Amino acid sequence: MDLNADLGESFGSWTMGDDASILRIVSSANVACGFHAGDPVTMLDSCRAAFELDVRVGAHVGYRDLHGFGRRSMDMSFDELFGDVLYQLGALDGMAHAVGASVDYVKPHGALYNRIVNDAEQAEAVVAAIHAYDPGLPVLGLPHSAFLRLAGETGHPVFREAFVDRGYLPDGTLVPRSQEGAVVHDVGAVVERAVRFALRGEVLAVDGTVVGVKPDSLCIHGDTPGAVELAAAVRAGLEEAGVEIESFA
Repeated sequence: MDLNADLGESFGSWTMGDDASILRIVSSANVACGFHAGDPVTMLDSCRAAFELDVRVGAHVGYRDLHGFGRRSMDMSFDELFGDVLYQLGALDGMAHAVGASVDYVKPHGALYNRIVNDAEQAEAVVAAIHAYDPGLPVLGLPHSAFLRLAGETGHPVFREAFVDRGYLPDGTLVPRSQEGAVVHDVGAVVERAVRFALRGEVLAVDGTVVGVKPDSLCIHGDTPGAVELAAAVRAGLEEAGVEIESFA
């Protein structure tokens, strides 16, 4: 099972998360590409640190929304979104190349991630940009999303993701952050969910419904309070249950 975390989200003098510690726990790092978070120096440092620890680098592409941290849905034309995603891929890949690393997969961020679960037009723009950049680049996203379906149809390796610290709705989508139950804070509950994802391919939704989710990767958010301790507990719990941690990329 792969463990991934969103990293590289600091910007200028503003610091987000303890990336150095998280990188010692996860196997894949979703690095912000400068649009929803991050800046050139942070991107470069993140790629270098990941490379030194043999952690795979993913392009965490998002809406051009620094002020809202990429968590506000945006209406964009096909060409606008295509260009923005392509720009971010090129920027991060350049930073990665400079330190001997590479961009090994793509995972959309925040509102864009959620939007392209059902919005086929925006999903098509994102997939088209990824395909134009690298026709063989793997993608990571929510199971049964328009994004993964279109990426698979276009020939990209497709990997499914589950969130150990986010609440689920009965339809298998995430509880919006504006609603109660969106984030799971209890460490024991998060570890239990991680093991259940890995061994049984399921999760309890907020209404108690059992939802089938068979992930290739489990995400731990690096910006939540106590993220390092949470990530360490999740990895320890998975390994204790006999799950080997290895990047899908």
